[in-house]
Amino acid sequence: MFKFPLQLCFDILKSWLAKNPDAAGFKRNGESIFGELALFQDYHGIPEFKKALAEFMSEIRGNKVSFDPNHLVLAAGATSANETLMFCLAEPGEAFLLPTPYYPGFDRDLKWRTGVEIVPIHCTSSNGFQITETALQEAYQEAQKRNLRVKGVLVTNPSNPLGTTMTRNELNMLVSFVEDKGIHLVSDEIYSGTAFSTPSFVSVMEILKERKCDENGSDVWNRVHVVYSLSKDLGLPGFRVGAIYSNDDRVVSAATKMSSFGLVSSQTQYLLAAMLSDKKLTKNYISENHKRLRQRQKKLVSGLQKAGISCLKGNAGLFCWVDMRHLLRSNTFEAEMELWKKIVYEVRLNISPGSSCHCTEPGWFRVCFANMSEDTLDLALQRLKAFVTEYYNIPEVNGHHQTIRLNHSRRRSLTKWVFRLSFDDRSPIPGR
Repeated sequence: MFKFPLQLCFDILKSWLAKNPDAAGFKRNGESIFGELALFQDYHGIPEFKKALAEFMSEIRGNKVSFDPNHLVLAAGATSANETLMFCLAEPGEAFLLPTPYYPGFDRDLKWRTGVEIVPIHCTSSNGFQITETALQEAYQEAQKRNLRVKGVLVTNPSNPLGTTMTRNELNMLVSFVEDKGIHLVSDEIYSGTAFSTPSFVSVMEILKERKCDENGSDVWNRVHVVYSLSKDLGLPGFRVGAIYSNDDRVVSAATKMSSFGLVSSQTQYLLAAMLSDKKLTKNYISENHKRLRQRQKKLVSGLQKAGISCLKGNAGLFCWVDMRHLLRSNTFEAEMELWKKIVYEVRLNISPGSSCHCTEPGWFRVCFANMSEDTLDLALQRLKAFVTEYYNIPEVNGHHQTIRLNHSRRRSLTKWVFRLSFDDRSPIPGR
């Protein structure tokens, strides 16, 4: 039910394709270029696409920063981009610090083939799960206790699973931290185009510009790297389009050579070059996407509130970070899993438990809202409200209890591996 990817603005893309048949038909000026695209591929990428992608990344960020296409490395999705960066920046057995809660797939993407270790930066609900200087230093010290050499910090901004953007204070603190330690900062910004409300999204590249790192010769200019993708901002995970942006020529060179293991097809690049070069389309898409995300998130938050459930205040992403701590039988992760299984088996909704995201507090769940019709979302909320009312005797806002009853005798047909895999909704199939 609550599964990626974004589908709210498919109609805009479909309309553009219908009006631009040459792009989808691999034609230029009415003449087929199928053979040209099918017979050769340069791992540096098609220049027209890299230029269009760089300009779209700038537009997403309000044109406050610009991106040099020559410093873009294409990859088969952000999963591939993040793994490639780990290969470039760290040796097996070295570590990256990640703030919790974080996307569960990082345990796979960053570690499995690279041998890199993850050390958590423990964040809590006391300040909305923002990174603090204390938590950052404690994570660094923990790595040292484990005899792990820290090579960098990796953050997602906007955050998955929190649905929030990082503050300027957090970003400046991180840049100062990596500058002081002489390590790298990777900013996964694949949700940058989903910031639908205030405060607005601030890219780490904007922070570097404000600090004039490119002018004062600071080494940190070459040690901050951005990961981007069109899977979330355009809702195209099946196209497998990701990118690395780095000011370090050595990283760009090495990553470009490694991209041979995960290229973006020439046909995909050609189609998206035409699409992203249409400034009227991109302007309308960004605006309408923000509008629809804002409306859908408001609908989810309102519906959850009617069921007595609150959320972390969010302003970005395709999901909400939902507080169900009051529904736990005890303040334990065992109780969290018990509640999650009830929601899966009896309510038939697959939401992500906070423990899968390495959250330090039991009872938080990630709920996605951008991949379904309004009718489906209404049904999901109706089921959840009925479940809460029946199990926990919580009245509706108007004082009347929900009358819908759940069938507790449903056959429990899901196996254990379904639960394990359901933690990871960013796998290559169906989408990162």
